[in-house]
Amino acid sequence: MRLPFETDEGIGTRATLGLIVLQTDETIETEFARLMDIDGLALYHSRIPMQPEVTSETLKSMQADLPASAALLPSSADFDVIGYGCTSASTVIGPKGVAEAIQSVHPNAKVADPISSIIAACDAFDAKTIAFVTPYVAEVSARMREMIENSGRKIVAFGSFEEGDDRIVARIKSNDILSAIERVAAQAECDAIVVSCTNLRTAGIVDVAEQRIGKPVISSNLALAWNMLRLAGIRAKETGKGMLFQL
Repeated sequence: MRLPFETDEGIGTRATLGLIVLQTDETIETEFARLMDIDGLALYHSRIPMQPEVTSETLKSMQADLPASAALLPSSADFDVIGYGCTSASTVIGPKGVAEAIQSVHPNAKVADPISSIIAACDAFDAKTIAFVTPYVAEVSARMREMIENSGRKIVAFGSFEEGDDRIVARIKSNDILSAIERVAAQAECDAIVVSCTNLRTAGIVDVAEQRIGKPVISSNLALAWNMLRLAGIRAKETGKGMLFQL
């Protein structure tokens, strides 16, 4: 017996989003589930190959794989926004290169990446002086600092865990990230503190960090999620997700 059924618009009645996640990332999907728990929002994930060692070469190599990863997102979905979940690779490849690769498969989708989203968040706060926390080795951190400063900002304080293995980055304790935020923010007066890397666990500590330092905390995951929602036309204010989600 064949049973009768009807179809509707699907899950994404407000927006349909895609997220390309690094093979080595163990954090962003869990944090996005928390940040994007919004009625009528559909969020689909794809993965992209990535070596555990974070170097300019391994980051750049992902550019060739972006179209194939984008093509693994549901072909029947009409995506409003697709995000690429790697801050350092977005810096090395460049936001334009990321967008071109994804839009070669999904030409109608807007594209967001963490570094552009961080800069957009700084614009939203009118943050000109930045304290900067990263997990990266010096070479990768230097390129990100240059891109942020080229956007018209000054990095007045900096600290890094100097860890090149993404598998270890995913396991840095949240309390150590919180301590790092406080220590770097105390180095100099700043408008905001940026915590780079989608594999660092920040979503659960952002409120506490902001209360302690009295400044906005802009992490890669917070900025990317906020920017993807903004590009999709969703402006709902959310409590418990930091100052950025109150704008």
